[in-house]
Amino acid sequence: MLSAATDRHGRAYDEGDPPAPRHPEAPPMTDLHPFIAGLPKAELHVHHVGSASPRIVAELAARHPDSKVPTDPEALADYFTFTDFAHFIEVYLSVVDLVRTPEDVRLLTFEVARDMARQNIRYAELTITPYSSTRRGIDEKAFMEAIEDARKAAEKELGVILRWCFDIPGEAGLEAAAETARLAVDLRPEGLVSFGLGGPEIGVPRPQFKPYFDAARAAGLRSVPHAGETTGPETVWDAIRELGAERIGHGTSSVQDPELLAYLAEHRIALEVCPTSNIATRAVTDLDRHPVKEMVAAGVLVTINSDDPPMFGSDLNNEYAVAARLLDLDERGLARLAKNAVEASFLDPDGKAKLNAEIDTYTEQWLAR
Repeated sequence: MLSAATDRHGRAYDEGDPPAPRHPEAPPMTDLHPFIAGLPKAELHVHHVGSASPRIVAELAARHPDSKVPTDPEALADYFTFTDFAHFIEVYLSVVDLVRTPEDVRLLTFEVARDMARQNIRYAELTITPYSSTRRGIDEKAFMEAIEDARKAAEKELGVILRWCFDIPGEAGLEAAAETARLAVDLRPEGLVSFGLGGPEIGVPRPQFKPYFDAARAAGLRSVPHAGETTGPETVWDAIRELGAERIGHGTSSVQDPELLAYLAEHRIALEVCPTSNIATRAVTDLDRHPVKEMVAAGVLVTINSDDPPMFGSDLNNEYAVAARLLDLDERGLARLAKNAVEASFLDPDGKAKLNAEIDTYTEQWLAR
C-alpha cells in the first residue's frame, strides 16, 4: 500500500502518485488576455513566501550561498517545476529557509509587491505566517518593521496597497496559535487587517482555535480562515460558527451542502477561490469540474485568487483567464469579478470606491475602442 503524506498545507496525497500537473489546461489565448492584463484588480488569498518568484528567490539565494537553492533564475525555473508533492514541500521549505533576516523579509515583501504591480493588482491582502520567521530567530519587532517598511514603499513607489493577514500554521498546534495571536494583538502592525488559519484541515479541528480568533476579533481583526478545501462542508460551518469567518479560504466543498451555499450567499461570506492551486493540489480533480460554477449559480460572492502563484506556475492574470473560461465571462463579466474582490476586501470605503471607479473607467474605455 502506498504511504500517505501531506503537502505544505497539510493536504493528503500518496507518495506514489504521478506528479500533479503544474499547469492545468490553460484557456486559449483570446482578446480577453490583454483586457485582463490591464484590468485593475484586488487579490485576497495569496501567501507571502509562496509568492516568491524565481527572480526573488535568486536574490535571496545569492545572499545565503550556503543554501542549495540555485542563484540563477533560469535554473530556478526548473527548480520550481516540482516532480511530485514531496518535492513541492522540499522546494517550499528551501525558500522559507532563505528568509533569515529582517532584510530578507523586506526584500521578499517589496519584490512580491513589484510582481503584483506588473499585473495591475492595486490592492492585496497578503497572508503572512510570522510564526515561521520568529521561531527561526528573526526578532519579532524587526520583522514587523520590515514588512511595514516594504508596505509603505510599495504604495509610494509602485502604487500597490498592501494589507496583512497573520495566519496560524495549523499543523504547529496551539502553541503557534497563541504566538500568532500575541504577535497580532500586542505588536499589531499598521497594515494588519485580518487573522487566518492555514495548514492541514484533516486532523486539525477548527473549533480548538476559537479562543485565539476571539482575541483577534476583539482587537478589531477580521476572520479569514482556510476551510473546506480538503475536508467537507462541516469544516466551513465550523469556521463560520466557531471562528466567526467573514471570508473562507478556498471552501471548495461548500457546494456539497445546499444549505451552506444559501447561508454563504445570504450573509455575503465570500469564498476565496484559487482554481490552479485546487488542481495542482488535487483538491479538485479536473478544471472543468471546478465547483466555482455551482458557487456562482447559488449566488455566493466569489473572488478569484492565486494562492502560491510561482509554485503553481500561475499568477492572478492567468486565474482570471481560467475563470473567464469556466464562467463564460466577457469583459463586463470579468470587471464584475474584479469588483467582487473589492467588495469582499477589508479596504476602507473610500479606497473601495476609488478602486471600483478605476475598474469601471478602464472597462468603459476598453469597450469604447
